[in-house]
Amino acid sequence: MNEVQDSKPSGLDRCAGGQSLAPAQAHSLALEIRALKQRLNAVILAHNYQVPEIQDVADYVGDSLGLSQQAAATPADVIVFCGVHFMAETAKILNPNKIVVLPDKDAGCSLEESCPPDQLAALQRTNPNFYTVTYINCSAAVKALSDVICTSGNAVKIVEASPKEKDLLFVPDENLGAWVMEQTNRPMTLWKGNCYAHVEFRRDSLLRMRQRYPDAKVVVHPESLREVRDLGDAVCSTEKMISYCKTSPARQFIIVTESGIVHRLRKECPGKEFLCAPVFDAMRLPTDNCRCCECKYMKMNTLEKVRDCMKHLAPRIELPDDIRQRARLPIERMLEISARP
Repeated sequence: MNEVQDSKPSGLDRCAGGQSLAPAQAHSLALEIRALKQRLNAVILAHNYQVPEIQDVADYVGDSLGLSQQAAATPADVIVFCGVHFMAETAKILNPNKIVVLPDKDAGCSLEESCPPDQLAALQRTNPNFYTVTYINCSAAVKALSDVICTSGNAVKIVEASPKEKDLLFVPDENLGAWVMEQTNRPMTLWKGNCYAHVEFRRDSLLRMRQRYPDAKVVVHPESLREVRDLGDAVCSTEKMISYCKTSPARQFIIVTESGIVHRLRKECPGKEFLCAPVFDAMRLPTDNCRCCECKYMKMNTLEKVRDCMKHLAPRIELPDDIRQRARLPIERMLEISARP
């Protein structure tokens, strides 16, 4: 388990993502959660974008690939998934006989919403030779229509392993898909979807940030626009961001993704400084680095909701058997390819 640690951000790296509880309240809730976890034989999985208090009580904090791997391997009877709805669905697909709970049932995803299963099925019918590579940020019904699932951490490997004789259809994130094409030189048809949070980053504001901090390394998530990716010293998934910052000799980093990851970066990279890349405000004007990027869906989960969902074992994730069974195959294919050397 990740123990609670004090982290005191400087004025430059104060973006940690999400609301903060008073220390005494957070400590009390954490004690309740740990007692419930022991009684239920539960495991708490949390995405890197969750609020700091949730990350600190989780058994595992990571990206979508790591969370899927943990969900597939856990011996726990109850999975408490601190993320968004499609992530908890993935855990249920891999663990049909276990209880999977999500702290807030309304924690969704703009990418998931951008790709309705009926519209995907209609597009697939236009080309019988399509091989559908689907980003994990989608519904179980869309996974059930897919040939293989990928995450930002393994998308290049998955595409490189896809049948050469097939026409690849990549859904639902067009920016991640475009980046994968750049890395693999493999042509793909791209679904027109994006992460509303990542497309707020813009080249001009990031250039100003680089001018202000010329020694900082720029680390960019591939869901960002190409104009932003092109400025990155590294383009990678959140988990690979952690490893990059750990191993880089640089002492200062501009992080171009959801600000929740900064909490983990501070804990695992002591002595280094992390700056949240600026986003645009509601008037589409560039802001300074004090306005960082937050996913409204990821931040719907709170420590109180984690406690409550464990007390009541609700909201539970339930899926129709036919959807679950069909969705499991492309996820298992992803896990098998990811495990290859």
